[in-house]
Amino acid sequence: MIHQNFPGQFRHLALHYANQPEHQIIAIGRQGCPGLPGVRTLTYQLHRQPVKGSHHYLRTFESGVLHGQAVVRLLLQLKQHGFLPDVIVAHPGRGESLFVKEVFPESKLIHFCEWYYHPSGVDAGFDPEFPLSLDDQARIRTRNAMHLLNLEQCDVAVAPTHWQKQVHPASYHNKIQVIHEGIDTALLGPNPQAEFTLPNGHTIRTGDPVVTYVARNLEPYRGFHVFMRTLPALLAAHPTCQVMIVGGDSVSYGSKPKHATGWKEALLQEVSIDPNRVHFLGKIPYDRYRLLLQISAAHVYLTYPFVLSWSLLEAMATGCLVIGSDTPPVREVIQHGVNGLLVPFFDQARLVRTLQHALSHPMDYQALRNAAWQQAQGYARERGLATYATLFGAS
Repeated sequence: MIHQNFPGQFRHLALHYANQPEHQIIAIGRQGCPGLPGVRTLTYQLHRQPVKGSHHYLRTFESGVLHGQAVVRLLLQLKQHGFLPDVIVAHPGRGESLFVKEVFPESKLIHFCEWYYHPSGVDAGFDPEFPLSLDDQARIRTRNAMHLLNLEQCDVAVAPTHWQKQVHPASYHNKIQVIHEGIDTALLGPNPQAEFTLPNGHTIRTGDPVVTYVARNLEPYRGFHVFMRTLPALLAAHPTCQVMIVGGDSVSYGSKPKHATGWKEALLQEVSIDPNRVHFLGKIPYDRYRLLLQISAAHVYLTYPFVLSWSLLEAMATGCLVIGSDTPPVREVIQHGVNGLLVPFFDQARLVRTLQHALSHPMDYQALRNAAWQQAQGYARERGLATYATLFGAS
């Protein structure tokens, strides 16, 4: 398994096969990757960085070549010691698997195809607050050169959702299977007795008017700016609600703000909120994250037309009332009025009204919560593992 930040999306797969003595699994990741206990992980580092003077359209491609070279050095060492993998699973986004077939031409190469970039019409240019220049569009188009090579050389590709498959070129759709890696639905689920103690000592419980928002990092791609701008009106409309915000202050997608160290700081300069009612929890341990979802009276999930987050599925599996953005990745799993609620991404007034009603009339939405939980069972980890096992064993 090859992933620059191993285990990344391969956590469940790696642990599953590492615990089976009939399989031998070796992972490759960039130096500093988290790794997994019980999984032999080899790490690489680049022998140099992309040349600063190269054309800025090509820096990502050059970086990909450097990553691919670094991985090849490790693969050659493995081959010299007699290791011949039957299957190689790789996340090709950083270029690590560009040259895998030159070392192991007979091994089955499976690519995890997370995203294919578009200079317009998908995530890029979606938000009018961040318009793209022609230079931006040309850079984005050029970035796909590496992804086309990856699609061409792999034996089979996997996309986690139908939406993510759809954004890839139609000529490669017959090569891409939709397999979600799965979430731990057995660990999740409703908990009427859940309690969560805040850093200030205040304890919130299931049934309290609690709004939750979760993202790996707080940034516009996940609608953080829209959510923050709704809070003054929401706090006024429902004077007893509490807002819990989980996520780091780095940037996973897009760019940093121009006049602040992060988007949290930038939005706090823009909007006025009551710090006794809006709680920034940062990144929290999984058990506390689960408790928070179990307490949630309304869970907000906003996203550009981009990669679907695990957190949405985990919220559904916990029985949350999800209020999501009416964007393609969310529509794949949420049907408005059936297993959640959808609002236009930029419609802050509509989001406030929807939240206010959900907090004031929680019993009106129990059927949606139940349907969300049921829908999430289709993304169980065991189902993903079984589908991957079939893929690994197919000729």
